Amino acid sequence: MLRLVIPKGSLEQQTLRLFEEADLRVRRGSERDYHGTIDDERIERVSLLRPQEIPTYVQDGLFDLGITGQDWIAETEADVEVLTTLSYAKSGTGHGTRIVLAVPADHPANAARELPPGSRISTEFDRLTRRYFEDLGIDVHVVWSFGATEAKVPEIVDAIVDITETGSTLRAHGMKIIETLMTSDPVLVANHAAAADPDKRRAMHDITTLLLGALRAEGRVLIKLNVAEPDLAAVLEVVPSMKSPTVSRLQEGGFAIETVVEKARVNRLIPELKARGASDILELPISKIVP
Repeated sequence: MLRLVIPKGSLEQQTLRLFEEADLRVRRGSERDYHGTIDDERIERVSLLRPQEIPTYVQDGLFDLGITGQDWIAETEADVEVLTTLSYAKSGTGHGTRIVLAVPADHPANAARELPPGSRISTEFDRLTRRYFEDLGIDVHVVWSFGATEAKVPEIVDAIVDITETGSTLRAHGMKIIETLMTSDPVLVANHAAAADPDKRRAMHDITTLLLGALRAEGRVLIKLNVAEPDLAAVLEVVPSMKSPTVSRLQEGGFAIETVVEKARVNRLIPELKARGASDILELPISKIVP
């Protein structure tokens, strides 16, 4: 039913992992294949293409549904419907990216407004950069970059606009970030005509629910335990939860407690629960959380 396109390149592995955790595993003949299938009747076919191209392809109806970055929607000015933000990036869930202006570390400018008129700026984000400096009223010369943008300063250009997560690569090349033009996360986008079709809209909603459910479960586990009634209050004092823990009375006496917690807290939480009287403590993985 749905023609889906997902990003190839730096986001590829994280995207494939997310789909697998959402029970929408993408099957390909090899890692080099640009096309694949998902064993789900709601998805007719899957393609893996550069995220720079995806907004326009979805806009033009070549695909019904796609994942790309907010940065590339801004750059291409594509007219697509954003269904949801998917907070993940190439280094892992929750790490967004930034489009930044960077100059050599010894450059006198410490903000975009301080860049001299006529400065040469190398970037893949041609339109975004031009709009940004037009809004500032600074006349700069934007030079299209085909990659390795940071290698072009200071001999070829004065500054660059590039994408970064931590800024470490730019610092390693002797550069400093002086402005963030925008922040960007991956987003699930739809073609307007496809989203207006009731059947496709339902399928899009289902896919969105599965992906967000998998993301919410990232880094969380289910803790189950038993506790005698005299120790219940002491245990509940330290039991974290997304809303409130589930407490059920046991037939043989005492209570059973279930709660979802951050995986990073478990190594301290379990000994504390045990010390307060909890028993039969289980830690279970979670694949999805759907509110």
